[in-house]
Amino acid sequence: MIRLGLLGSGFISDTYADALRDVRNAEVVANYSRDLTRAESFGRRWGIPDQYDDMAALCSRGDIDMVVVALPNEVHVDAVRVAAQAGKAIVCTKPLARTGAEAAEILRIVREHGVWHGYAESSVFSPNIAKAHEMVAAGAIGQVLTMRAREAHSGPHAAHFWDAETAGGGALLDMGCHTVESARHFFGKDNAVTEVMAWGATMMHGDKTTGEDTAIALLKFAGGQLATIESSWIEKGGMALRHEFVGSAGRIVTDTSNTPVWGFIENPAGYLVEKADAETGWVYPVPEEARAYGFSQEMRHFVDCYAAGVEPMETFDDGWTVNTIIDACYASMRSGAWEKIEWAR
Repeated sequence: MIRLGLLGSGFISDTYADALRDVRNAEVVANYSRDLTRAESFGRRWGIPDQYDDMAALCSRGDIDMVVVALPNEVHVDAVRVAAQAGKAIVCTKPLARTGAEAAEILRIVREHGVWHGYAESSVFSPNIAKAHEMVAAGAIGQVLTMRAREAHSGPHAAHFWDAETAGGGALLDMGCHTVESARHFFGKDNAVTEVMAWGATMMHGDKTTGEDTAIALLKFAGGQLATIESSWIEKGGMALRHEFVGSAGRIVTDTSNTPVWGFIENPAGYLVEKADAETGWVYPVPEEARAYGFSQEMRHFVDCYAAGVEPMETFDDGWTVNTIIDACYASMRSGAWEKIEWAR
């Protein structure tokens, strides 16, 4: 049994706690929030024995093998440092950091302390994407040439994401980190992104954020492939998450937000789907969200890899790569030109 400590008490912490219920060889034994009252409420909700408002105290426990960081972007470096100094394996939510430089510091910390690390990029673990990747790997559409990926909803749950200066960016950092890693997953991680072109604007939420609420990025790969990444906080009606892969022998489309359950309701029925924006009218609830979006699968993968003493499919190296690519996208937004990737760390 792998014993975990969970840092955070917000939406993504709830999602991870739900996902970890599907991992038969994992047990969350403690959770942290800077507000002890919130930590205790979270612990009661998920049946977690012990609560803390001190990260170091949680991480110092000898019975905890792995720490899961589910905190705001600006806290990731400090949280990883505390967990690494305690010698714990670490899983960190996306994005790994606010910038490539911060991500490089996180990598330096885990390497210095020699701890196991996993980057919690759920999109590559979702069942739809996993099946599409299996088909591509089998040669179903020949050589993959282009990818178009779009993730959109009406905006973040928590106020801290709207503060672009503190969070590190807007919709592109918040959501584009998913689709950038999807592109690397399909085009090959040894097939580096060489340059990017990006556009972003604050089209709707100028009263909430100085960051972009809409963004488009083009990623050129060394092998000649092109990925188009769209990220938006201005779309009502729940999550939109679609991938389109075009190859020399066909195409594959995935739509993670597509659901077998839909209908018209006049009376609220409780929680329907992340960022549904409405409780009545035409509704499209997603059954088993933690599984549909890949959270259960990624947590099972991380726990199994740690237990076996092997490196997981997604590590902090991948998180650093994604942050570096997004840094170049932000540079392109400012310059209005194609920007080369600066890989130095």
